[in-house]
Amino acid sequence: MSTINIDDGIASPPPQSTPIRSVGDVANLINSRSNKNSYARWIVFLALGGVFLDAYDLTTLSYGIDDVVKDFGLTPTITGLVTSSIMIGTIVGNLLGGWLTDKYGRYSVFMADMLFFVVSAIAAGLAPNVWVLIGARFLMGVGVGIDLPVAMAYLAEFSKFTGKANKASRLAAWCPMWYAASSVCFFIIFGLYFVLPKEHIDWLWRASLLFGAVPALLIIAVRSKFMNESPLWAANQGDLSGAARILRDSYGIDAHEDKSVSQAEAKKTPPKVSFRVLFQKPYRERTLVAGVMNVCISFEYTAIAFFLPSILAQFLGAGVFETISASLGLNALFAFTGGLLGMRLAWKFPSRHVAIAGFALQFIALVSLALMGHPQAIIGVVFAIAMLGLWLFAEGFGPGAQLMIYPALSYPTHIRATGVGFSRSLSGIGSALALFILPILQASFGTNMFWIVSLSAIIPIVFLLVVRFEPTRHDIDAPEIQDSENHAHRGEQHV
Repeated sequence: MSTINIDDGIASPPPQSTPIRSVGDVANLINSRSNKNSYARWIVFLALGGVFLDAYDLTTLSYGIDDVVKDFGLTPTITGLVTSSIMIGTIVGNLLGGWLTDKYGRYSVFMADMLFFVVSAIAAGLAPNVWVLIGARFLMGVGVGIDLPVAMAYLAEFSKFTGKANKASRLAAWCPMWYAASSVCFFIIFGLYFVLPKEHIDWLWRASLLFGAVPALLIIAVRSKFMNESPLWAANQGDLSGAARILRDSYGIDAHEDKSVSQAEAKKTPPKVSFRVLFQKPYRERTLVAGVMNVCISFEYTAIAFFLPSILAQFLGAGVFETISASLGLNALFAFTGGLLGMRLAWKFPSRHVAIAGFALQFIALVSLALMGHPQAIIGVVFAIAMLGLWLFAEGFGPGAQLMIYPALSYPTHIRATGVGFSRSLSGIGSALALFILPILQASFGTNMFWIVSLSAIIPIVFLLVVRFEPTRHDIDAPEIQDSENHAHRGEQHV
């Protein structure tokens, strides 16, 4: 049993307790731990639960948009506003959520953002007119935008840097979770299709939107019991005693604040949260590559995933039942399994290599679809569907997984969520642009639009080849890396 020594009335930590003096010390303790702790794993699970809800809300109208157009008698322009409003909301939410998460902490932002989902899901499902629907979908996008930066910060900061279930692997897990949510969305639509009376099948889009409030309420209830602040963020704010407490609660690591440096640390103010830092050395090139990846990935993903039901309807010449079934099958068989492979590749291979391989396969798939046009023979239809499957599989293990790994591991704790939020805001721009112009391109060029979309697969390869930074080579929060990058940052400011 440990004893506590008393010296002048001040309790000393147990002899086996590890002193912490900085963010780097906290990072080293997390990276070197050998025991598995269910509390920390619950936090990771709940962070992924937020990702699940994000994906569900973004997927719900991919099938129901045609019914929305019929219900409200929408013009193509208003239809574009309906489909893009949620993406515009994510842009605002990403910028706001990333900044708030780094400024006020992961816990408070994580606990608050679910309210956006509850309110917006109910408002969208019961929307009496298209303008209420647009407003509700915008609010839903704000919730999605706030949630992703804080969720990625949790995944990065409650994981070890090396080994299985490391930072990269857990960040990559967002991708299969996203596709699982997409599949669940189609399952729910599939079930509601049979449950709803045939004369009210046009209620399908409303029912699927309303259902989004249910998991949000469940996550709120569970989060309140298990969530904790990030120990890295607490230490970064100068709260070393709070970081030590979180290490004990979440990991079972016996640590204490080193009192010999507490007075010096107390004089330091927390690092300023600023978007400007992202464009200074040594982060400028990383911000550029992450931004290009996010814009291009979201553009081509939206082109394929959001319009997947209509693309399949064209290829198969099928009805509602066959189209929903094919969409569900492709997501489950190719996208989800690709995402699972991406988790394994993430802790074995460099991010740049995996991303380049995925983009290359996607380029091949998109060019093949453009060359195929509208296949008539059964072998052509099978080949076209196989190319869609190849694209989804490559997205899962490559660009989709790296979409979060690259920005989350390129920035240290004090600007991590800001960096992720900024990258994701660019992703929102890419998605909103795709949602707005792709219906026009599809109407004008048909399957030839895949030639345009294929550019989004080849452009990131060029940037990844030119900027050779590898985010999984070193832990950005390790003391030696922080010292070198702080030196580079001070040099940039001096210049």
